[in-house]
Amino acid sequence: MPGVVRPIARGVGARIFAPRPIERLAALRVLAPLAIVGFMASRIAHADDWLSVAGFRVPALGDWRQPLALPALPVWAAWAVGGALAASGILTALGAFTRGASAVFAGLLAYVALADRLAAFTVSKLSPVLALVLCLTPSGARYSVDAWRRRRRDPAAALPTRVSGGCVAFYQVMLPVFYLSSGICKATGDWLSDRFVLWTHLHDSYQTPVSWLLANHMPTWMWTAIQAAVLGFEVGAPLWFGVRHTRPFAFGFGLAMHLMIGLMFGPVIWFSLLMMSLLVASYAPERWLVGGMLRLARCLHPAPR
Repeated sequence: MPGVVRPIARGVGARIFAPRPIERLAALRVLAPLAIVGFMASRIAHADDWLSVAGFRVPALGDWRQPLALPALPVWAAWAVGGALAASGILTALGAFTRGASAVFAGLLAYVALADRLAAFTVSKLSPVLALVLCLTPSGARYSVDAWRRRRRDPAAALPTRVSGGCVAFYQVMLPVFYLSSGICKATGDWLSDRFVLWTHLHDSYQTPVSWLLANHMPTWMWTAIQAAVLGFEVGAPLWFGVRHTRPFAFGFGLAMHLMIGLMFGPVIWFSLLMMSLLVASYAPERWLVGGMLRLARCLHPAPR
């Protein structure tokens, strides 16, 4: 048996770590931090109330369900954290001092998620991990200010076109696992027993003009059909994204789903943009990414004279 398992494991490992186009990593570096900073912007604008002694803080309860209680910051420090969070995110997206900027970005994202758990949503919890991925991989090696500065110093310098597959496979695997987990939660909740769960979501405080319009004009049976399609997509995500022939359909369905979530559920737009960023970086056709990033390169990598 070990003689059979070992070649299979080697083959799987070789496939996972086979070189991938650097455009997938660069696309994540450009898109994800912008969505994260957009989500954090409303909090950063009120940093004193968010993180400092001037705002409400959850008291230290000494309970295992509250494993970490961080003390409130002085007002000036709260503003400094907010400014550094925004600056490090923008620098990461630009690929300027990428390793250091993304490390600061990841650390501050982890801090603010723990410092104010009442305002920690899905974006808050995903963001530190994604920023850490950008820090630990050569995400700024191309299509970045860092690469432009390198070419300025040495016009003959070769910029990489491929990265180790593990740099990309991490979030390519994370995305369908995230969907599967979401689908299991829905299936064990009300999504199988109540045909109109999705329809009821359109009437809460996140309602937008789009959700109001659709809720009033689409027949209710369509919401049941959409509910079933979303659940089927999420529960089957590892299969849909894992099989080459179904992957383009899963990519298109995921983009459409998150677009509608963003249009219909107000503040959730930033979550939708982050998930769409992950979808594009993970599964968009390679020629799309290469073409888009090359257009960016014309701005950041001017031809040496």
